[in-house]
Amino acid sequence: TMPSMASEAEKRLSAAGYELPTASVPPAANYVPWVQTGNLVFISGQVPMKDGQISHKGKLGAEFKVEDGQACARVCGINIINHMRAACDGDLNRVARVVKLTGFVNATPDFAEHHLVLNGASDLMALAFGEKGRHSRSAVAAPSLPFNCAVEVEAIFEIAPAASL
Repeated sequence: TMPSMASEAEKRLSAAGYELPTASVPPAANYVPWVQTGNLVFISGQVPMKDGQISHKGKLGAEFKVEDGQACARVCGINIINHMRAACDGDLNRVARVVKLTGFVNATPDFAEHHLVLNGASDLMALAFGEKGRHSRSAVAAPSLPFNCAVEVEAIFEIAPAASL
């Protein structure tokens, strides 16, 4: 059941002009969107799916510049947070920490600013979760990605127990 009050993260995102979609992006193959084990939640790699469409198709260093890649990574980040909301039974206040982001950048061989592209998702986590949003990270080049999307991002979160009734 979804709590009626928006979480602090949702309020921060909304104030900055971001809105979480009403529906989460469904898996594109044989996997689940997230898995919880103990107090960790692993969010499967999220592509830049917005309103049922891939928002950024192509490569960094060809079709896209760093700023485009950052926008793409933000869309991936919104989808990550949306899945995390489901993992928290609707209450993002249960996020104890964004532990790690791993980003894959569909890039030309000479592109060298993957780390800057991933700041699109990292900055979004900091915006949404404040100090709890500071995380470890890897940014990796990829010769291609599913659906020819420009960026894919996966995440690990620490979750607090649900408040007992």
